[in-house]
Amino acid sequence: MDVAALFDIRGQVAIVTGASSGLGRIMASGLAAAGATVVVGARREDRLRALEREIAAGGGRAVVVPCDVRDPGHADLLVAAALAEGPLDGVILNAGVGAGSPAEHEDLSRFHEVMEVNVAAVMRLASTCAREMIPRGRGWMITLSSILGKRGGTGEGVAAYTASKGAVEQLTRELARQWGAHGIRVNALAPGYFPTSMNEPMTQGEGRLESIISRIPLGRPGVPEDIAGVAVFLASRAGAYITGQSIGLDGGMAAW
Repeated sequence: MDVAALFDIRGQVAIVTGASSGLGRIMASGLAAAGATVVVGARREDRLRALEREIAAGGGRAVVVPCDVRDPGHADLLVAAALAEGPLDGVILNAGVGAGSPAEHEDLSRFHEVMEVNVAAVMRLASTCAREMIPRGRGWMITLSSILGKRGGTGEGVAAYTASKGAVEQLTRELARQWGAHGIRVNALAPGYFPTSMNEPMTQGEGRLESIISRIPLGRPGVPEDIAGVAVFLASRAGAYITGQSIGLDGGMAAW
């Protein structure tokens, strides 16, 4: 058995949303470094272009598609760009937003926006990708949940965000059930604390970061390799028998 070959994703074509920063950028870079062509989508074209140059400097290929997942047309744009590179192998449905306020003062317009971006847009792109993958009989999808898709939050309140990530967990299971017969694997990643721009508010205030770290059994925040490696694993033949799962990337934080 050639175990190393099981992790080979060279020649694949994959879409990554929310790729202009944070975990999306990390995962897009990881896939590209492993030999996949990545179609990167986000609103901030300047940051996507910087990522494109960085990937090219490392010998990889990125295709930039400026788009907003709140626009129903984003799915067709991303899939068309991917198909121009070859058959579509996979998609990382990473784009997301958050909102924080006490639930009794929740801005329902903001609540609906979080659900639109974090859940409805995921369904829109996933179904568009599936229509291309089903005739081929294979494909993979990675959705982005969170440790807060499995437990309550901390601080002033994140009802919209936790509700959206709980929905992503269940959507992942249902899509895996429906599309498994077509060879499509659908799994979620559920990160804990990674130092990204989205998570900056979590550490504002004296002692906040130390408090978070104290609740992580491994005693440290996540680093890029912690999520990039798992994304490559799920995109590869090494993950061929894994579907419908939510994989915690939290240093053990959800264990207690």
